[in-house]
Amino acid sequence: MYLFVSTLSRSAKRSILLAVDLVLIPVALVAALLLQQGALSPLERLTQNWQILPLLMGIGALLAAVMGTHKIQLKAYETRAIGLTAAHAVSLGLVAAVLDDMAGYGTAFATFVNFALVYFLMSVAARVVMLHLLLAIYRSGADQSRVLIYGAGRTGRQLAAALRTDETILPVAFIDDNTSVQTTIVQGLTVYGPMMIETLVRERAVDRVLLAMPSMPRAKLVQFSRRFEDMGLSVQALPSFAQLTGQEALIDQLEPVVPAKLLGRAPLDAELPGGSEVYAGKTILITGAGGSIGSELCRQLLACQPKKMVLFDLSELALYTIDMELQALARTANIAFSAVLGSITDAGLMARVMKREGVEIVLHAAAYKHVPLVERNAVVGLSNNVLGTQTLAMAAADAGVERFILISSDKAVRPTNMMGASKRLAEMVIQDLANRETGGCVFSMVRFGNVMGSSGSVIPLFQEQIQKGGPVTLTHPDVTRYFMTIPEAARLVLVAGSFANGGDVFVLDMGKPIAIFDLARQMINVSGYTVRDADNPDGDIEIKITGLRPGEKIYEELLIGEGQTTTQHPKIWQAREDFLSEIEVAAALKGIRAAVAGQDDTALRELVARWVEGGEAVLLPRATDAKSK
Repeated sequence: MYLFVSTLSRSAKRSILLAVDLVLIPVALVAALLLQQGALSPLERLTQNWQILPLLMGIGALLAAVMGTHKIQLKAYETRAIGLTAAHAVSLGLVAAVLDDMAGYGTAFATFVNFALVYFLMSVAARVVMLHLLLAIYRSGADQSRVLIYGAGRTGRQLAAALRTDETILPVAFIDDNTSVQTTIVQGLTVYGPMMIETLVRERAVDRVLLAMPSMPRAKLVQFSRRFEDMGLSVQALPSFAQLTGQEALIDQLEPVVPAKLLGRAPLDAELPGGSEVYAGKTILITGAGGSIGSELCRQLLACQPKKMVLFDLSELALYTIDMELQALARTANIAFSAVLGSITDAGLMARVMKREGVEIVLHAAAYKHVPLVERNAVVGLSNNVLGTQTLAMAAADAGVERFILISSDKAVRPTNMMGASKRLAEMVIQDLANRETGGCVFSMVRFGNVMGSSGSVIPLFQEQIQKGGPVTLTHPDVTRYFMTIPEAARLVLVAGSFANGGDVFVLDMGKPIAIFDLARQMINVSGYTVRDADNPDGDIEIKITGLRPGEKIYEELLIGEGQTTTQHPKIWQAREDFLSEIEVAAALKGIRAAVAGQDDTALRELVARWVEGGEAVLLPRATDAKSK
């Protein structure tokens, strides 16, 4: 029965309701005749009036179609629907009286009043019976979520009433802290105290808790949620009635914060001005294709109509994810794809990929970028970010690649940490190759600040901390950073890469730096909480200062030198910076290879201090405030 009912289409269900209504017409007429006293028996009256029945049923069907009584879902059959049924019944009674008069049967008008009343009662009763029958069928055959409703107040009662018509959710009991309502029956459900939760969960197979306590502070709701989740229960919180009716702004505390709203930056045009033609019809290799920037570069390259995209990444999961996404997006775009798993430090692999795939443009986004991790794993960090970049760039030059674009970072400017130093050394490698005879390959780099929402950025971290009820951790109250969104950064990288002539250092306009403390406060507020501090001791979430991490700056810079020029795009600058000679780059790379081979962290830091402007700071075990500035 469940399979039959669950496979019925909406039109089939409407047809059944209409058929029930039509069948009730003669039944109601017989009942009305039975109620009416007269010389003729009810059977004689029915025999006398049978000729009007087909016409009455036809008109009844027409009225139902016009009024839409058969379209009303059973679970939505409430006051307005009952009113429509009443109007349908009254209309049928009047039509029956008119038809009887036209036929000259002389039936008393009271008979048709009774007919309308009986038809109305039968129609309503039929729908109530059908609703309960269908719910029983669905609940016997479908998987049900058994729920506890925490809060037996107004919101909880309304929720229980609404769930009565849902075949997939079965409320089993109320929970309420108020002892005066405990043990009472509300909406057919017993109200228990909180001490009974574990017993109810065990005995009644509860798998979900609905928090119907709109007046409770959000921080306490989060604590409740964590408690129930520890018991293996899923938890959902309902907004207040005022929020639902639009009297208050409805804020979902679990809704991801949109980075663009926090930045206040004007959106970019959807098109790539002057850039698309550079990538059209080309075979493009994207390293780090599964990362935050790499994956967005891939998405935006689709609009440029390249011939082929070669996705390269060290992470199997990241590569699989972006490959599956792009395959789905480009089924009709006639763009070929190739997914390659490996490390950019593998010279043989990179040479084979360049030759086999016929790569024409390289977008190099692969890098270790998490400052604390690279600080503690400097050997691996510099091996990948510096030596890997050189290996990849040399393979590109040997293969006759047309363009090579390095994705760099503002942390490369006078770095105080090994991650930033590795990115500056990678820039020097590219600058050196750009000034040498490399088969016509145009080498360039694009430098920008933090990207909101990327892996390891503060946005996902703060969101997670807020959802857990805090605290939100901040390393220093004066820390500022440049920010832009992932789509904006990727688009400007593509545009800048199209401007390159060789050796270019492009710097993206990051706007004004943002105070991370203000960002944390803003995220707490837009999530529907208040900051708990000395001025507001009753606030929801605390901002906790943890101290600067090794190598962390209080503020970042975008330019090493003073000079920069504009480009065709208002948000892209071109920096004029000094760089090492070919001999100096060779000496630096030789020293890095030796230090990596010997796993010598100290030697690496000494090399950074020697060759990178401002790199002396990496010799310190922890950057002090003075040095960070």
